[in-house]
Amino acid sequence: MNKFEKQCTVFVQSIGNKEGAVSPAIVSSASFGYGTPEVAEGIFDGSVKKPLYSRMGNPTTAKLESIMATMDDGIGAIATSSGMAATTLATISLLSQGDEIISIGGLFGGTYSFFNETISRFGIKTSFFDVDDIENIQNAITEHTKIIFLESVGNPNMRLPDIKQIAKIANDANIALIVDNTITPISVSPLKLGADIVVYSTTKIISGNSSALGGCVVFRAINEQKDKFKTSRYQFLEKFIHAAGKMALIPNAKKRVLRDFGMSANAHASYQTILGLETLPLRLPRIVNNVQIITKALAGKGLDINHPSLLSHPHHERYKRDFSLGCGTLFTIDMQTKEQAFNFLRKSNLATITANIGDSRTLALHMASTIYRDFDEKTRKFLGITDGLIRISVGLENPQDIIDDFLNAAEL
Repeated sequence: MNKFEKQCTVFVQSIGNKEGAVSPAIVSSASFGYGTPEVAEGIFDGSVKKPLYSRMGNPTTAKLESIMATMDDGIGAIATSSGMAATTLATISLLSQGDEIISIGGLFGGTYSFFNETISRFGIKTSFFDVDDIENIQNAITEHTKIIFLESVGNPNMRLPDIKQIAKIANDANIALIVDNTITPISVSPLKLGADIVVYSTTKIISGNSSALGGCVVFRAINEQKDKFKTSRYQFLEKFIHAAGKMALIPNAKKRVLRDFGMSANAHASYQTILGLETLPLRLPRIVNNVQIITKALAGKGLDINHPSLLSHPHHERYKRDFSLGCGTLFTIDMQTKEQAFNFLRKSNLATITANIGDSRTLALHMASTIYRDFDEKTRKFLGITDGLIRISVGLENPQDIIDDFLNAAEL
């Protein structure tokens, strides 16, 4: 049984209730009554497992967190208000002034800006490398390096990292590896490949219909014997490990970030995301199949298509070896110029022009004039952003309809 089939059973059985209301309850209260001062004390010291305050957790959100942790074989999860909030929580929970990040591969524009512009203001340095620049990645590690960060699939440059190889580098150096798995839930399992923390924008394919903004961070368990997080590099974790054992990364993230930054998930958004999860194992295989059919057909007609399933892609063999369940919803078309890209987008009848990805409908966006408009030429080149680049996120439509529409839009 493949992972998609397995999760079809796990998700619907985890989400629905066998008694009372079948659908999960939406608990929209911001605060919770403790009843007695003794219970209040126990909630705050962690000995009583009841809701404290919705900024620190909500019963509806806790349901989502439980399912997300199960999906990735994690020890637990924290849902957040957006995907960028998830990245912020995961990284800032391990960082202090003077620390360093190694960022690998093509990055979503918001993530690149967060590393390069925002946290640099607080004395945190990030070095950026291509996924295959292994020697320089290893040489960049210093005593101040706290995180290696990568996307499971470069968005939008479509380059594929060798996650196992990079995980070995991180683990040999006792450095935390964080993987943004937004594009490849279920199909890639970063914690099993050696990652420590996984981040998601659940707004994308997980919810799947543009109705709910959200994010999630999934954590692995701390090893009770020997663990990188028990070394001097992460000395600040010692008190959390002493108090929470294998769960330590979760209270660390909640107390060092969630409590004070307040990027908490909204109960209604968590509920909508849970509903999206029920059908994720059905939607994603169809979309992955659509992507392969569409990219092959469009490339065969002479369009400049970038996707690892194509023989022309530099990571095609890696795709076959490590991404047997696909690499998500994305591919790109390079129309060479901004004018030709705009003409394509105007003529397409099926594509919705938007900055989102992972929807049930096909989406498209010209990269250079939108998300990456403020980036300098050198950075755009590193991230694979050309003047005519259009990012496509394939939906559930009939693949031949998409092919016909795109060929017409490209005037072929």
